[in-house]
This record gives sequence, C-alpha cells and structure tokens, in this order.
Amino acid sequence: MNKEEEKKQVFELECPNCHCEIWIDPVTQKVIKSEKGKKEKGSLDDLLLKEKKKKMEFERKFEATSEMQKERQRKAREIFERALTGMGKEENDE
Repeated sequence: MNKEEEKKQVFELECPNCHCEIWIDPVTQKVIKSEKGKKEKGSLDDLLLKEKKKKMEFERKFEATSEMQKERQRKAREIFERALTGMGKEENDE
C-alpha cells in the first residue's frame, strides 16, 4: 500500500459504552468525526418495570434511613439520661 491509499483509509469504530460512532485518521491518529449513538427504545413494559424497581429501591432506602434515624435518637436519649443521672449523683454527693 502506498501513502495515498493509506491516507484514504479511515478507521470507523463504535464505542462499547455509549455506542457512538468514531472515525479516526490512521496517519494523524486523531478523531476526525464522531456521531452520537442511537438509544435503544424499550417497550412500555420495560419502562414500567424499570420505574417499579426505582420506586422499590427508593422505599427501601427511605426505610433504612428512617431506622438509622430512630437508632441515633435512641442512643442520644441513652447518653442524655446517663449524663442526667450522673449530674443527680454529683449533686447528692455534695
């Protein structure tokens, strides 16, 4: 292959992540052109299933956060009551 033919060849690739098309010049090894990939259109059932999963995940996270908050409040009450009873003992000792 001579230099002229080599210059005419351009590599066309598809990105595995975003599925965009990329054209690369073999001589300069730079991107000449790129086009966004086409999104796959899912069915309505797929969309509903995806939204249902999102909702369930959100509810699970909300419940977990609520439980963590209740546990923090319980621990804070325990610490407060220990401190309060400790203050009462100190006053009685004097």
